[in-house]
Amino acid sequence: MNDSLTTTYLETHQRSAALHEEAVQEFAADGATHVARVMEPFRPYITHAQGSRKWDVDGNEYIDYIMGHGALILGHGHPAVVRAIREQASEGLHFGESHEMEVHWAQLISRMMPVAERVEFCASGQEANMMAIRLARVFTGRRKVLRFAENYHGWADELIYQGAPGCLSEEVTVVPFGARAAAEAALRTGEYALVLSEGGGGHMAGQVPMDLDFQRLLPEMARQNGTLYCVDEVVTGFRDAPGGWQALAGVRPDLSTIGKCAGGGLPVGAIVGREDVLSALDPRTTPDKRIIHAGTWNANPLSAAAGVAACSLYLDGEPQRKAREMARRFRDGGNEVLIRKRVSARLYSRSIVHLYMGPIEREPDSLDFMAPSTDPGTIMDRQFLPVSERFGLHLLQRGIAAFHGAMYVFSAAHTQRDVDITLAAFEASVDAMLEEGSIPSEILLS
Repeated sequence: MNDSLTTTYLETHQRSAALHEEAVQEFAADGATHVARVMEPFRPYITHAQGSRKWDVDGNEYIDYIMGHGALILGHGHPAVVRAIREQASEGLHFGESHEMEVHWAQLISRMMPVAERVEFCASGQEANMMAIRLARVFTGRRKVLRFAENYHGWADELIYQGAPGCLSEEVTVVPFGARAAAEAALRTGEYALVLSEGGGGHMAGQVPMDLDFQRLLPEMARQNGTLYCVDEVVTGFRDAPGGWQALAGVRPDLSTIGKCAGGGLPVGAIVGREDVLSALDPRTTPDKRIIHAGTWNANPLSAAAGVAACSLYLDGEPQRKAREMARRFRDGGNEVLIRKRVSARLYSRSIVHLYMGPIEREPDSLDFMAPSTDPGTIMDRQFLPVSERFGLHLLQRGIAAFHGAMYVFSAAHTQRDVDITLAAFEASVDAMLEEGSIPSEILLS
């Protein structure tokens, strides 16, 4: 293969290359501070961002489809959020006390999510999922947790995939995603405190989509067997709709976890849910049922200020509508390119668009909720990962920053012009890979 692409990328990213050389001497993960930022030869080093765009140290401009790992549905540098952060910074970074904004923030969340009879803030979505497990164990008196394969809830012991090096998860059972019989059989044992599933489906709101019929069955399946049900809305909370995935799917869980969009771009996590379940946090609860929750960054003033500003803008659903509209335009236009170029690949899902490469088992009736394959193993097949990563490098060189070419996170700041530019880069990248022979024959249609 002619690797002029990498050569050109190195030539146009010389300052990023120099920073990467410094970074590998400091950070163990090939110089990266997040697994999604690992790329060959390296990802660009960014200096600033605004709206739908960001710029790197070499002066290259990108239309951004990373969007703060999904947190920025309002786009970069929304004036209301920036103003709130600046004003709060001048008043104080950390009071070590309660403050008015945390109350307003919780009230906005409760207004959007009916399940939020009580709200407990923490520092990240992963922490919220850990708290959901603790609360369920105290409430039910049980120990075990039921999860689904290909659902991501964080890297802590009982949240990460089974068999992860160094992790202990003896009390966790993982069943195949969407396997109703397996889930029912496990729940009927009466041993489970909590069943946990990811909003929208596995991996960033639905790379492996959640079947809507199964989603609507889960709450009752859990309750019939004395188990609490939690929807992990760390990604989908306030992105899919003001009420999150649960509002879109029409379900009422016992608990839900949020993060990302809830903080407007600053770190946050929260567990929300039934008053009786969260009463374990009440200091008047008897010691044998009480959970003591500390956390230096719980509802810290800067995150609260950004969260109040952002959540106030989510109430009418307009940011979510704009993001979905632009995502749909890109998704449908990109699929036209793939069909025309006879590549066995498809774009699907809602405001976070996923790229599937592999056999097209079906042309879904609804690309919002369905993938071209019904098999999670086929969807997550890693054999085409190098192909999508090279595609991502082609896109970067054409001014499009996406997650390894395989995921595109939209915001309300993206415009029709952004979509048009992205589709042109998308088609040019497909053409370049066809010319260089980097698309394997398995996904080329005759």
